[in-house]
Amino acid sequence: MNAFIFSFLAMLIVSSTLLAVMPVSAAEYTLDIFGNVNMDDTIDEDDIAYIEGIIDGTNEETQLADANYDGQIDEADIAQIEQIIAGEEKELTIIDTANRTVTLTMPIQRIITVTDDSAEALRILHAVDNIVGVSVDTLENEVYLPEFSQKENVGKWNEPDFEMILTLEPDLVISYKTATPKYLDPTLEGTGITSVALDMYRADDMREEMMLLGYIVDKKAEAEKYVELFNKVVDAVDEKISQIPEESRTRVYLEGYSDLKTYTKGKGGDLACTMAGGVNIASDLEGSYPEVDSEWVMIQDPDVIVRLTTPSEIPCGYAVDDPSFFAAKRAEMMNRSGWDYITAVKDERVYMLLYEFGASPGVPVTIAYMAKWFYPDHFSELDPEELHREYLDLQGLDYDLDEHGVFVYPPLVVC
Repeated sequence: MNAFIFSFLAMLIVSSTLLAVMPVSAAEYTLDIFGNVNMDDTIDEDDIAYIEGIIDGTNEETQLADANYDGQIDEADIAQIEQIIAGEEKELTIIDTANRTVTLTMPIQRIITVTDDSAEALRILHAVDNIVGVSVDTLENEVYLPEFSQKENVGKWNEPDFEMILTLEPDLVISYKTATPKYLDPTLEGTGITSVALDMYRADDMREEMMLLGYIVDKKAEAEKYVELFNKVVDAVDEKISQIPEESRTRVYLEGYSDLKTYTKGKGGDLACTMAGGVNIASDLEGSYPEVDSEWVMIQDPDVIVRLTTPSEIPCGYAVDDPSFFAAKRAEMMNRSGWDYITAVKDERVYMLLYEFGASPGVPVTIAYMAKWFYPDHFSELDPEELHREYLDLQGLDYDLDEHGVFVYPPLVVC
């Protein structure tokens, strides 16, 4: 038997063994913590059983089997897994969203979040008390993120205030996967301060990142509640969308940041659109947020148009009660020269949406709104507003959505 065939067969055996021990939900993501031996979405007694098989020679070694990250698979790894399950581990080694292997000294008690997305995620986990410093964007969002108003200002994600970060002596600093190696690591190296890259806004990584953060701050139960809400939305959408042929799916033009700026494959708006069953007409264009010609949109003739906005562009969100700004922008878009020939405009399927839903831990709410807009006949009973309330309840927020806030336009009609 040649080496290629032998390697191929070995890979099949490992894959089959892993699938046998992994739950259905694990097919969606892997919890990237060393000690998650069977490569599913949690660390539990199954991992102990699996690593015992590795030690006995009956199971193949996996990427995350070296629980204590000392280069050996032995009884000490079983002890580490038991400590992780009990929340008593002294160290925790993870693979973050930037694919960096990071070892944390536990417990994590002082955290700096250089992004408002990670601050919101920590509030979902009821770990606000662990935060000692936040970004200027977090401080400016006083209505939605008031708990952070007394935290120290550590600058922006792309301009961190290192003097303040060093003064606060954090156990951990969190930023985006592109920003962490570029802006944090070069300065924090040698200071003893650990950084972890977590985007906390991408729909495809959100569940894994939230569970990973739950383990980091010992809030696993709270993370699981968020994942349950996320799965409730995605499972309900997937059940319906799977019945719709690819060629019959709704074609969508996403516009955001500014006029005629759109989203390509893998960006926050695109991910939410795709998970809602939409076909992003700009998916294969070059660049991250390319500017397109008005005529190009007309030629593409989308079925639905969604304008994702921020409060800095158009008054909207938790601090605004007047929907007239959304209404005016929608009317302006629909009245663009030649757009009256676009199917989405003719059918009045042009929608305004608060962008923070599409690129934040609140993305399940966006997926629900988009699914309802894209396939109203399939989701007549889906209530994104109720899901929004559930999302706020997870964070312990007392906010009256019936009286305050502008998040979408036109207002939903739920049957």
